Amino acid sequence: MDGRSASRSRFPDGFRILKGNQEFVTYPENSTVRVWYADTPWTYDAHHHSAVEIIMPLKGEVEYTVADFSYKVQSDEVLIVPPGWEHSLSMGENSARYLFLFEPEPIFGMRDMKLVESILKIPIYLSGQPELQESVRGLLTQVVSTYDKRDFLWNSLCYSILTHLYVRLGQVNMAHLLGKSVSRGARGDMEIIDSARVYIDNNYMRDLDLDDMSAFTGFTKCYFSRIFKQHAGTTFSEYLRDKRVSVAAELLIHSKLQIQDIAAGAGFGSIATFNRVFMNAKSCTPSKYRSIYADLETEKT
Repeated sequence: MDGRSASRSRFPDGFRILKGNQEFVTYPENSTVRVWYADTPWTYDAHHHSAVEIIMPLKGEVEYTVADFSYKVQSDEVLIVPPGWEHSLSMGENSARYLFLFEPEPIFGMRDMKLVESILKIPIYLSGQPELQESVRGLLTQVVSTYDKRDFLWNSLCYSILTHLYVRLGQVNMAHLLGKSVSRGARGDMEIIDSARVYIDNNYMRDLDLDDMSAFTGFTKCYFSRIFKQHAGTTFSEYLRDKRVSVAAELLIHSKLQIQDIAAGAGFGSIATFNRVFMNAKSCTPSKYRSIYADLETEKT
């Protein structure tokens, strides 16, 4: 398969779509959570996607390679692969596992999750910590049960459990960041940056720049840039760009708006800029991105 076309594989619970080594994760209707079960030999080549991936073996082991590092995840362990990390996996005979995929924004977008930024963006291998492993696996088992039942608002309930999981990880592994060592001035800066993020989320369609953010926060442009990167884990321009791309991607999938109208509505100054930025972020053009998901909807029917 060449990098210009997308391949689709149908599974009992949906589809997986690959374009080159980029996977476009699909989900059940009105959700952004998917749980896959497998108990037969399975190999999946190197790929990356926008979703968080969690592997929970039930018996045997699942071998993962993440950024050239190998993990042999056992039946009492858990591996969490953050968005964007290239990874492959292999499962042999006499093994079984659950694989969880979910979009990170509902959890990672919470303000206080920035306090545990360092554990959200690198792989987390839970091994040799029996109490924590038992706790996390128990929460993942709750996700499986909720996913299988599909009661009303099951997607939101899954996210509440997954949020609990990340809170547990943060409390155990990043407790020193939540201590009293943060000065009162630093706490004040964090509150203002949190407000700035909300302001960006509500005004991404405008022609925002550092002058606007300086006026909003009362900080100089230089100081705002520095503490925004420090507290948000990304630069102002990167945060704004990612917000706009995320909004545009949703509109491409779930609306029939013209692409130029989507570009304008997401805050891009020109269709050329939109195409370039979207291509860099998603490794395909907006029109191709839309066609991939449109073709999937056709296959579903």
